[in-house]
Amino acid sequence: MFSLQNKRAVVTGGGSGIGKAIATILAKQGAEVHVIELGTEQADNTLTEIETSGGKGYSYACDVSDHDAVKKVFDMIGKIDILVNNAGIAHIGKADTTEESDFDRVMRVNVKGVYNCLYSAIPKLRLSGGGVIINMASIASLIGLPDRFVYSAAKGAVKAMTMSVAKDYIGENIRCNSISPARVHTPFVDGFLQKNYPDNIPEMFEKLSKTQPIGRMAKPEEVGALALYLCSDEASFITGCDYPIDGGFTTLNN
Repeated sequence: MFSLQNKRAVVTGGGSGIGKAIATILAKQGAEVHVIELGTEQADNTLTEIETSGGKGYSYACDVSDHDAVKKVFDMIGKIDILVNNAGIAHIGKADTTEESDFDRVMRVNVKGVYNCLYSAIPKLRLSGGGVIINMASIASLIGLPDRFVYSAAKGAVKAMTMSVAKDYIGENIRCNSISPARVHTPFVDGFLQKNYPDNIPEMFEKLSKTQPIGRMAKPEEVGALALYLCSDEASFITGCDYPIDGGFTTLNN
């Protein structure tokens, strides 16, 4: 089950955290994985892990917000079977504390970046007779989170784009779904704690963990396992859906 033999997958933001977990699990299940990351070093680190485990992959340094650069990379890759739009950035702020430059930056990466990859990938999926698209949304697209104004707006757009793409391409054998994680223990979380709470990291880590009713943060590998299922033939009847993976956050936090 869940074999991706003879499949070619593209994972954006695959150099760390959730993206790295997705890239490595897809490779372990037989996919040839093409890792797109802003910096070469992170992309190469993921590629090394894939190859060390016996998988096959390629890495590319590319800013997903650059339309022409994205198109160039996808033209290099050629036909694909899977696209995982994972690349994104975070921001903390309310409507009146979010600077215009930050608003534009988040929307450029988290919304336009997804569009750029969809625009370039869909013709490559057609070459394979169809395929799968996974967009990384967030529980911020489902419920109100404090101090996440532009991030919530961007992830809401990602969720809406997912439904639109699923509708538009269902007749071309292209499935499109989104995943909405709650807090996941990634290097971003560690960096956030180090920067903002250097004197009480363990206490704040515990506090952030307990915001999920299940009592901990998700592991990147758990999100990767969900992505694997949605990319596999076992999920061939699923399209136009969003999947919260949130430890009960959206339903049990009463």
